[in-house]
Amino acid sequence: ETHGFTFRIQITVKELLDTDVLLKLLFHLPVNYPSTIPDISVSSDQLTRAQCMDVKDKLLEQAKKHLSEPMVHDLILWIQQHLKYVIKQSATVCNENTLSKEASAEDGIWMFLLHLDHMRAKAKYVKTVEKWASDLRLTGRLMFMGKIILILLQGDRSNIKEYLILQKTSKVDVDSSGKKCKEKMIRVLCETKVQSQHKRFQTFEVKEYSTLDELQKEFETAGLTTLFSEFVPSLLK
Repeated sequence: ETHGFTFRIQITVKELLDTDVLLKLLFHLPVNYPSTIPDISVSSDQLTRAQCMDVKDKLLEQAKKHLSEPMVHDLILWIQQHLKYVIKQSATVCNENTLSKEASAEDGIWMFLLHLDHMRAKAKYVKTVEKWASDLRLTGRLMFMGKIILILLQGDRSNIKEYLILQKTSKVDVDSSGKKCKEKMIRVLCETKVQSQHKRFQTFEVKEYSTLDELQKEFETAGLTTLFSEFVPSLLK
């Protein structure tokens, strides 16, 4: 009722050279859908990550044309008919505009600070977070200090949003009885554009800190002193 509805759809599409492409589509319908377009995540073993992102972008473009009317079925029909064109156009644009794309990506780097309540299946959970960050070209830190668990992500805003969908809809942990469960206790503490004073993380790393001072130093080194003081000390209460 408060977070909307999420579901997965798998479709097979005849792509270039008549090979079958299995598209895995994840739709998150917000509570005010269809007045608001859905969040969409696209994955496929037959396509590159960049191609999947292009398919997602085209679907979102189409979704805007169907605003205020049910659209999921129309979007699926559209991508079945236009996948060849999207992939072909993707390759052309990639070859012609690589430099301009890189420049615009640099202009649009965002940073999210997330708080997790707990991790029961820590090893599996950490491995999953690392994979998602790698797949979505995100950098930053997964930070442990006592009972505090923080995830700091930097990258394209749409990729971070896609990460959040995965985090909330995948069975990444186990409950008190050991049964696989979804993450229901994640909070977005901060969402902001990376500024000139902020350090750009080059990799995604998992780090553990013995004291609050060590954790604070990590934030200060990255030019994030204000972010630390605004959000982290209150987590100790």
